[in-house]
Parts: sequence; structure tokens; C-alpha cells
Amino acid sequence: MTGSVARMAGYRYEFETELFRWASRRELYVFARLPLEVSEEIRLQPHPPAGFDSVKVSVTLGGSRWSTSIFPQSDGSYVVPIKTAVRRAEGVELGDRVRLGVETLL
Repeated sequence: MTGSVARMAGYRYEFETELFRWASRRELYVFARLPLEVSEEIRLQPHPPAGFDSVKVSVTLGGSRWSTSIFPQSDGSYVVPIKTAVRRAEGVELGDRVRLGVETLL
């Protein structure tokens, strides 16, 4: 693989969560919050260093799968951005409850 780094899969979690708008921005950024118990498990795992204390993950929503990062919040949870293209492909909108798969990457 030229120009890319292969990453091994860590742990996989599946859960239901609600899509919400990131309140501190004017642009429409949509996120989903990981449950506190999942966030705590992820926080305790070893991860390669990343900016803003983020963790690299692979996310599955319906038939869509993509790589991104999850970001820690002051309440102890992590949040994951949900791309516009994914929301359109999966027919989901702000406020919808969705089933996400999140797999940490090592």
C-alpha cells in the first residue's frame, strides 16, 4: 500500500444513539454520542497518539462504512461526526435514532 498506513482493528461496539447538531458552530456538523460505558472502555485502551485526544475508528451506519476519529467531551463521552454523504445514503436526519458500529483502530 503506497502512501497509506494499514491499521489493525481493536474493539468493536454497537449501540443506538441520536444524531445531534454541534451547537458551537454555524456550519451544520452532525454528531452521534457514544454511550458513557463504551466511552469509558475506549478511554482505558491503549491508542496511538492523535490530536485533541481523539481516537481513530471505523464507523458503520447501515450499509455505509468510513474511517474517522471520535472526540472526548467534558461529560466523559466521545462523539463521532456523521458525514452528510452518509446521512443522505442512509436516509437519516438530525434527531433520528440510529444504530452505529464503532471499531477502534490500533
